[in-house]
Amino acid sequence: MAADLYTRYMAASDTWRAHLDRCSACTAEERCPDGAPLWERLVRLQDAYLTHLRTKKGTS
Repeated sequence: MAADLYTRYMAASDTWRAHLDRCSACTAEERCPDGAPLWERLVRLQDAYLTHLRTKKGTS
């Protein structure tokens, strides 16, 4: 599961960065209608991956 989660997390990061590079409306504080779901997916996957790492190391 961890490898799949990491792969999805990195793919979401790449997708978000690609969008951010070409979208003048998206900023660190605000996202355009197309960028908002990409950002939300990245945040959700990042949280899940970091939680997995904390649980694995017993630091949650």
